[in-house]
Amino acid sequence: MDTKLLFQDAAVFATPMLAVFAVDIATGKDAEPLLALLTTSDAVTDAAAKVLESGEFKATVGESLLLHAPNGLKAERLLIVGLGKASGLCADEVRKGAGTAVRAAKPREVRDMAIAFPEDHALSDEHLEELPCTLTARALVEGAELANLDYDTYRSDRKDRSLQTLTVIAKESEKSTMAEIHTGFDEGLIVAAAQNFTRSLVNEPGNVLTPTVLGERAAAMCSEMGLKCEVYSTAKLQELKMGAFSAVAQGSGEPPALIVMTYEPKLAKGQALAADAPVLGLVGKGITFDTGGISIKSADGMEKMKYDMAGAGAMIGAMRAIAELKPKVKVIGVVCSAENMPDGKAFKPGDVVTAMSGKTIEIINTDAEGRLVLADGLHYAKTLGCTHLIDAATLTGACVVALGILNVGLFSNDEATWDKFQQAIKSSGERFWRLPCTDDYKDQIKSQIADIMNTGKTRWGGAISAAMFLKEFAGDTPWIHLDIAGCAWNDENKPWLAYGPTGVAVRSIVEWVRSYDS
Repeated sequence: MDTKLLFQDAAVFATPMLAVFAVDIATGKDAEPLLALLTTSDAVTDAAAKVLESGEFKATVGESLLLHAPNGLKAERLLIVGLGKASGLCADEVRKGAGTAVRAAKPREVRDMAIAFPEDHALSDEHLEELPCTLTARALVEGAELANLDYDTYRSDRKDRSLQTLTVIAKESEKSTMAEIHTGFDEGLIVAAAQNFTRSLVNEPGNVLTPTVLGERAAAMCSEMGLKCEVYSTAKLQELKMGAFSAVAQGSGEPPALIVMTYEPKLAKGQALAADAPVLGLVGKGITFDTGGISIKSADGMEKMKYDMAGAGAMIGAMRAIAELKPKVKVIGVVCSAENMPDGKAFKPGDVVTAMSGKTIEIINTDAEGRLVLADGLHYAKTLGCTHLIDAATLTGACVVALGILNVGLFSNDEATWDKFQQAIKSSGERFWRLPCTDDYKDQIKSQIADIMNTGKTRWGGAISAAMFLKEFAGDTPWIHLDIAGCAWNDENKPWLAYGPTGVAVRSIVEWVRSYDS
């Protein structure tokens, strides 16, 4: 999609479809809706006045209403898109609104459209503090770009209904300067492209995206973006004594891939990073297909296990955005990719394996394989010099039981690192819920014959047991664990996003990295 930014009055822009946002500015629990368009264009407001007064449209999030031949506008159609209550307006509603606009255009075979930048009409200063124009522009572009994709890639009768051209129409004001809007617009394109890159990886079937192919695609991205990339396989795992990672991989005919991506900030001549500057480690679980191994999963829903590399996809996508945004902090991405298969050589329940760190692990369930590859990945990242760690993984069904499909489970061993992540999600708009991983849970993974077990003694608190396992390998290094199992795949079409992979955590990881920019 060719996405452009134009500064002029939306009313005089000729386009097949112009989208404008509306909010409900009514206050009070039982107040009747009082709708307002987020535009300072009188002509656009006049064109929508009657339908807004009719009560037919409520401006709820994801709701839209199409008007043909709107009076006084050069647009052929006017699409009014709801953002919900003005009192609760935030960047994520703008993101969803832009996505709703794009997805409303696609089935109508509209190939070119415009979206009016939400201006400060009807919004209080309090709202504007939560929605600075740079963040608003970024969210708008992200929402539009994410919404334009449909994952029917392998259908022989596929018809591409993608939007070809999108024009964001803005007006400069005292609170929304051209420079600030341009900054958000450009950032939105970068981050959305990275998230869509992640989504395209996660969408691939397991027979296409093997660990080797994932390594090739990561390397190609790094080459394009100017990142250093090294891709290793079985011999390197043996050299590094990655016994946990190797155990998972040994049951498959497909070799594993250890992918290492490095971003080095470019500093002015004569400048150098401080000796104590942080080095951020991004570690992703890359199980390109997960049968459960010897502890095989039930057949129902197993086809979805191609998405078990979504954590790896998120880290690869984040590295792409980091390369373009150029924060002044060193970042190393480590992806541990394998298939988990029930071959005659597969590891078995009851086996004891030795991780790279030297810890011994009693295997209770071979379907708890993600934490095994991450164990070696986290330790390896530390040996590469990482001072702060974040991992992402579709790790446990228990986390989905606990939080559903709306929040990612988050665990951390360091308050300062968690505080930075909290600030990051204010921009990313993604939802996380912190769960405990205090030492009183450690008894759950104690083994009688090894240092630790790869599952808890009971099924209670399964997401916490998994986090406690990973915490053993993070050690004293500040660390965040993201269990994205419930949010990495969208099981239904939403008004603003297609069925399929979501690319969750990319935006938040990128913002977390940028928070360390010195």
